[in-house]
Amino acid sequence: MAEGFNRVAPQVHFPTVEARILELWDELDAFQTSIDIRPADRSYTFYDGPPFPTGSPHYGNLLAGVIKDVVPRYWTMRGYRVQRRFGWDTHGLPIEMEVEKDLGVSGPRAITEFGIGKFNEACRMRVQANTETWEEITRRIGRWIDFENDYRTLDVDFMESVWWVFRTLWDKGLIYKDFKVLPYSYGATTPLSNFEANMDYRDVDDPSITVRVRAIGSHGSVQDGDSFLIWTTTPWTLPANLAIAVGEDLTYVRVDADIDGTAGPFWLAADLVDVYWPDEEPPLLASVLGSELVGASYEPPFDYFGEERDRGAFRIIASTDVTTTEGTGLVHMAPAYGEADFYALQAAGLDVLVDPIDLEARFTDAVPEVTGENVKDADATLIRLLKESGSIVRHTQIRHSYPFCWRTGTPLIYKAIPTWFVAVESFKERMVELNATIHWVPDAIGSRRFGNWLADARDWAISRNRYWGSCIPVWECDGCDESVCVGSIEELEELSGVELTDLHRHFVDPVTFPCTACRGTMTRVPEVLDCWFESGSMPYAENHYPFENAETFTGRFPADFIAEGLDQTRGWFYTLVVLATALFDEVPFRNGVVNGLILAEDGRKMSKSLKNYPDPNDIFDAFGADALRAYLLNSPLLRGEPLRFSESGVRDVVRTVMLPYWNAYSFFTTYAEADAITLQDLEAAPPPAERAEIDRWILSVLQSLIRRVNEQMEGYYLYNVIPPMIDFIDDL
Repeated sequence: MAEGFNRVAPQVHFPTVEARILELWDELDAFQTSIDIRPADRSYTFYDGPPFPTGSPHYGNLLAGVIKDVVPRYWTMRGYRVQRRFGWDTHGLPIEMEVEKDLGVSGPRAITEFGIGKFNEACRMRVQANTETWEEITRRIGRWIDFENDYRTLDVDFMESVWWVFRTLWDKGLIYKDFKVLPYSYGATTPLSNFEANMDYRDVDDPSITVRVRAIGSHGSVQDGDSFLIWTTTPWTLPANLAIAVGEDLTYVRVDADIDGTAGPFWLAADLVDVYWPDEEPPLLASVLGSELVGASYEPPFDYFGEERDRGAFRIIASTDVTTTEGTGLVHMAPAYGEADFYALQAAGLDVLVDPIDLEARFTDAVPEVTGENVKDADATLIRLLKESGSIVRHTQIRHSYPFCWRTGTPLIYKAIPTWFVAVESFKERMVELNATIHWVPDAIGSRRFGNWLADARDWAISRNRYWGSCIPVWECDGCDESVCVGSIEELEELSGVELTDLHRHFVDPVTFPCTACRGTMTRVPEVLDCWFESGSMPYAENHYPFENAETFTGRFPADFIAEGLDQTRGWFYTLVVLATALFDEVPFRNGVVNGLILAEDGRKMSKSLKNYPDPNDIFDAFGADALRAYLLNSPLLRGEPLRFSESGVRDVVRTVMLPYWNAYSFFTTYAEADAITLQDLEAAPPPAERAEIDRWILSVLQSLIRRVNEQMEGYYLYNVIPPMIDFIDDL
């Protein structure tokens, strides 16, 4: 029996049509069928970057999901088998912060008292409670992805592969522990890596103070009682001052004039005299190079650690980092809170360091006037004390850009702390070489922005002083310097006789074993791994490599394609490249698509608290997912540029693209029904050469569209795909 066409009404509600399509896909098991009918030996590999299962997916997640749906669908249509597993980043600070809030605990002491085991189990429950929302919205956007066979960073198989990655780097000599000054989040009570410290800068107002410290004894042109001027925007670091740095080749002058009523003589850089005496030329009693000031002694701003003078503290030292762009040219050095300070004192041969700040950035009783106060809160008290002692010669405010913890929203400080590192600097040139072989879209982001980041890469701080994460698998002896890195569950069982089925802290930490070098006991170090280390291990850990699926992994590495937002050039893209280079001297993926960031319509960051963007579900209900997909794909985002999200933009896609397309279809079905045209009639149509000119024209336009779309999709230039489709709809 001949199949005819049923007339389709020109009026349409796209969300209703989409709901029927989703139901049809479910009935047909369309996604899995599309994989099963493709040959197993013709695979296309895609890695899905794992999001945190906290909150609801935002537009950035939806954009990433659309890109990760369009590209695999395209290669599936080209005859490839494309496995698509969803991944969950289940460890780290986002989960811990939510659980701390739920439990009403905060900070290491409170968590330890509550119980690390109970805290971790609460984290486990939290991450497993929010996945349904993600599945619903991902399904609604029309993305085909396997949630049933997902991977989770909390699964023991995944975590064991992470141990293998760490152990392999250890065996290659790429893991080390050192005492360094690092970006430190007191909100999360843990150090961060350098790339995390750059993720959230904000303009803030801080005190700007110029402090005088008096010279002790004469030293060349320096006379006893002269004042050295130092400047800082972090008064809380002054109690830990141990030195003052000068530039050896800079010129310094001894000025005999008052500053805001405070009498000199003052020492400062010659280039900065005008800053303090803008309306006069003060008398200069001496002019010397910085090298002549080196060795001069002074009274510190606070004398809490006066005993350190016997170890060389409270002297002027040289540093190549000193400039005259701001301040006084004499730089206050607190090596516990400044990386440049730390290395400058080392270079000067001074093995001194004091740190009166605890892990929650509160002063200890070493500074009694502010004991228990947060460092930022203590500024006011410390400034008052300095004024009372006559040490402050100028006090203003400064607005400047300051780093914040991208997870907790608290200001970052820098703090000296023992930390585990990957020695990235030893192979960063190789990373640059390998990156040049990756096809990036847009190219400038990959070859320049990301390439430059790799060229300047620092050793990666991978340990976190936290609880919910993969344990650093290193055991140290309590009786000697012996340390052992464990790379598997089996190896730990051989050493300890304990077989673990969970690799979280509260299961691993009680496991000890005898030291082979002495009679001591080997105990695991307390730190956990940065969750970025886990996500960078994803290509190996999702397959439980090398313990299982070695052939599967080999066939899927490197990936053919990944896609993430611009912020991941210093996140997932980076950690993937670091670990793939270190482990296999290989790129982790061949093609990378980088999208720009979605902003609210007012140009600000999208914020749930500000409610400055529409709920995605409201967009789906009003316009449908296809309209949102087309709006996002046909935007500056796919060129790595930002987009101010506009609901009217989605509405315009419906009005100018989808309705005309639907109307063309409605027009065809109306006349096909009226003329009783059947599918068999279409199959029996004459060859194109024998058809009317307008038929040949539209077929030619269609073939041109197919060719153009194939060219652009093969190059991953998704921003060039939607425009020709819109042109074709206009032609219809």
